[in-house]
Order: sequence, then C-alpha cells, then structure tokens
Amino acid sequence: MFNIERWQEIFETLSKNKLRTFLTGLSVASGIFILVILLGFGEGMTNGIKKEFEEDASNRIGVWTQVTSKEYKGLNPGRYIQMENENYEYLTKKYEDELEYKSSVYRLWQGVVNYKTESGSYRIEGVFPDYQFIENASMSQGRYLNYKDQENIEKVVIIGNKIKEEIFKGDEDPINQQIEINGINFKVVGVYSDPGGDREESRIFTPMSTAQRVFNGGNRIRNLYFTLKPKATFDETLAASQQFIEEMQQYLKQVHTVAPDDMSAIDTFNTLEEAKRYFGLIGNINFFFWFVGICTIIAGVVGVSNIMLIIVKERTREIGIRKAIGAQPWSIIGMILHEAIFVTAIAGFSGLIVSMGLLEIFGPSLDIPYVIDPSVNFNVALSTVIILIFAGALAGFFPAWRAAKIKPIVALRDE
Repeated sequence: MFNIERWQEIFETLSKNKLRTFLTGLSVASGIFILVILLGFGEGMTNGIKKEFEEDASNRIGVWTQVTSKEYKGLNPGRYIQMENENYEYLTKKYEDELEYKSSVYRLWQGVVNYKTESGSYRIEGVFPDYQFIENASMSQGRYLNYKDQENIEKVVIIGNKIKEEIFKGDEDPINQQIEINGINFKVVGVYSDPGGDREESRIFTPMSTAQRVFNGGNRIRNLYFTLKPKATFDETLAASQQFIEEMQQYLKQVHTVAPDDMSAIDTFNTLEEAKRYFGLIGNINFFFWFVGICTIIAGVVGVSNIMLIIVKERTREIGIRKAIGAQPWSIIGMILHEAIFVTAIAGFSGLIVSMGLLEIFGPSLDIPYVIDPSVNFNVALSTVIILIFAGALAGFFPAWRAAKIKPIVALRDE
C-alpha cells in the first residue's frame, strides 16, 4: 500500500545528507553505466568481426600452393607445386555430394584494360559461376558468368563497381560494351558489388576456360575454393571442413610428390576455423567486460550497505522511540529497505538511461576498427538493473535487521 508519510520521511532523510546520497547513487549509476557501455562495445566488436566474415562465404575453404621445403623421393626441396585442372575435377567429382559451391581460379595479376580514352590496370581472374557465392558478390547490373560461357569459352567479363566508375565515366551503361584487356576484346555482361569494398571491386572475372586459353594459362590453376554443405551444428560443420581439408591435402601431396610432413608446399584457409577463433576471443572479451561491470556494481551495492549502516547508526534513538511506542520489527525493516531500494533504483535507471542514450546517439557513427554499431539488448540491460535493485534491497536488509533487533531502552540511551 502506498504510504505518503513513509515517502515524505524517506525524502526528508535523504535531503539531510544530499552529498552522501549523491555519491552513493553515483557509485551505483556508474556501475550500470560502465557495464552497459562495455557490453555495447562487446556487441560492436561482434558486429565488426561478423562484417569481416561477410566479405566472403562464411564457410569458405581456400587452397593455394608454394614451394616444397623437404626432399622427397629423390626430388630436391624448393620445387614450386603447380595445380592443374585435373586436380579440381577430381576433387569436385569425389566430394560432389558434400560440396555446396566450388571454383578453381586462374589469376592474371596485372591486366591492362582500355575503353575509348580510358585505361587502367586491374587483376583478371578466370573462375567458375559458383565463385559469385563463394565471394558473396551481388550483381548491381547485368548477370554473372554461367556454365554456357564456360563451355563455349566466351570472351565475356563482369567488372566491379570501382572499375565501372573509373573506366565508364558518367552514366554510361557498361553492359554489352566492348573493353580491351591486354589487346583482346571482351564483352561486359555484368557489374558486381562486394562487401569487401573497393579492393574487392577492383577485379575483373571471366570464365575459367576463357582465361586459360586467352592468357596462355594452359591447364594451370592458381587457387581452389570450396564451400561445404552445412551440417546440423557449427561444430559438425567445422569438423567436416577440417576432414575435407586433411583429405584434400593428402591427395594433392600424393599426386604432386610432396612429403606428407611438408607443411609449406600446400596451404589452406578455412574461414570456419578463423570464425571459431575470433568468436572465441570475443566471448572471452565479453566475459571480461561482464566481470569488470559486475565488480563495479558490487562496489556500488557495498556502498549502499555502508550508507544504510550509517543511517541506522544516526537514527538509533529515533528507532528506539518507534519501538517504544509499539512499532513492529518489520515496519522498521521496511523503512530502511525503502530507502535502500529507492536510492538503488533511481541510480540504476539513471545509469541505464544515460548509457543506452549515449550508445544510441554516438554508436552508429563511431569510427573504431572492428567495432560496428555498439548496442545492448534492452531486455538484458533492464534485467541487470532489476537484479541490481534486488541486490540493493539485500544490501539494505542487514542494516535494517540490525536496527529491528535494537532494544528500545538501549536505543533511547544512544547519544
């Protein structure tokens, strides 16, 4: 039941000690403030890491080759391992039921592109149609490469948005236009965008068969890229990708006569392993943030408890008078608890409102590497404040219980 006299009494008591009340509330509010800000930055770091992995397929497996580091079967170290079409064809056929997307890559690092009076130097890559999904690219104009282009060795290309801006000035539509790459004409059939930005959009893609024939690639390939069909859980998908990589490395080492323990000749990259590593790190950081925030809140709650002890000490004589005229112990306890809960609740919600307001206003425009849109789930933050209020009530209970146990005769003698 609402008791206006009780609330008047609480406000009067707090107003008599404005500085003490303010400092106690500040310690509680700062605890919530620090916790929410830290959790917001933890969420921002998670968003930043997710953004990094959005640049390519989240379950991407990449393979490239270098030189051998060990002698094997009479062959000296220092041999460059060259993958070929038959390696790609063997792997795609053997793991057909497990693969989601697949593509080999033949790369020309510097291709001179000319269109009318404009020219530029860009990376040219021969790929299969699935490469669009491996790269997580989206078409802004036209279409991507298809298997008909591959089969017919069509001289068609798709270009990135950055190349379109640099080569096709103004509002000129690049679709079906002829560009010259190293003196050979190609027709532009599409323009793509990539989450990786300008760096990823500074490439030109053409069918693998076309790139190998036009640029004297023979049957050589530079990279292999795969994604596996997802399993029921992340751990199962990760285990399947690790097994696939192990078996693929064994095959490539065998056909290219590489020592089984040579770790430098054939390199792989698994985004799932990287994701697990990064998100494990983020989990540890979030745990640290929670630890620091909770410790700060505990310090504030301890401050509330100490203040309540001081209040009880100052009001010992008053409590003795109340008990002498018939006040029940639980009414004494309720009086002290009301003050503790009131201070904790006001301070807690103040810290919550200020911290979430700052995240809402400045979070979206914050420019910190790997931190994107720091925010906190409101329900989590509100639950934290409710727990804080409960902790504040618990902190006030013990001084209140001590006050309720004071004998009236002893309290009346207190100076």
